[in-house]
Amino acid sequence: MNIKPLADRVLVLPAPAEEKIGGIIIPDTAKEKPLHGKIIATGKGTKDEEMVLKAGDEVLYGKYSGTELEYEGVKYLMMRQSDVLAVIEK
Repeated sequence: MNIKPLADRVLVLPAPAEEKIGGIIIPDTAKEKPLHGKIIATGKGTKDEEMVLKAGDEVLYGKYSGTELEYEGVKYLMMRQSDVLAVIEK
């Protein structure tokens, strides 16, 4: 990965949106934005806030959190650590 977030930011790979519900195929325009994903990279944190998240963590985040960006054909979200609501433990 060539993207390295700075300070308290994390790079998240959103989970794919659901393609079907039952037997109905959902068109791209009607798909809801996923609210969970996997952390790909993290910054080092700031002097006031240490980084508690790490690459590989499955996380939940708010509907309007982060900035969408595309790198090598893959869509990611860049957000602050404070925008992450929870870590999913399996």
